[in-house]
Amino acid sequence: MSTKVQVTRPTKIELARLKRRHKLATRIQKIVKDRLSILIMEFLDTVKECSSVKERLLAEYKEAYRALSVTTGYHGYAFLEKELLASQMALKVSTSTRNVAGVRIPAFEIEDVEVPGSAVRTTPDTSALIDNSTRLSRQCLRTTIELAELQNSLELLGAEINKVKRVNNALEYIVIPSLEATIKYLTMKFEERDREETARLKYVKLLIEQREAYAY
Repeated sequence: MSTKVQVTRPTKIELARLKRRHKLATRIQKIVKDRLSILIMEFLDTVKECSSVKERLLAEYKEAYRALSVTTGYHGYAFLEKELLASQMALKVSTSTRNVAGVRIPAFEIEDVEVPGSAVRTTPDTSALIDNSTRLSRQCLRTTIELAELQNSLELLGAEINKVKRVNNALEYIVIPSLEATIKYLTMKFEERDREETARLKYVKLLIEQREAYAY
């Protein structure tokens, strides 16, 4: 049950001010609902994309693990460890933000960086197996960063959705009903006062007419 807004001076000027507040609150609620719809749609799309990327990442990890197992079996642990220590995998991750209904969501962009010693095949004893394992490992790293971006987006969108929901609920169940109850109360009070004033004027008019009749 909604409570009325406390009015210090129940005047018609105050009633007009409350009606303006009610109109403004209704417009704000519409904007908040539209923003909430956009956020929820973006959240659901991100959930679907995140699920797809997770499945792709698992498949890539399986393929990379299988390739690494074959490479290890062919070259041996000692040779593979020596090649890995002599090589580097350089990736540059640049960050930016995108705006989704007022929410700043970070976006990651991956760039390959060429550095000395980045190639794994440094000796004639190496094989294409090492190159393949390196390529698959690099792809796993890229997909992991992509998944991290999506999960971070989910956290930010979820927090903003909860915040907007609280604002919408406050407007829908507290602010607007309270204003409507107060407007209804003051309107009924002023109508009753007008009726009493009309009845009083009619009574005074009747007394004046009776006095004029007795005077003759």
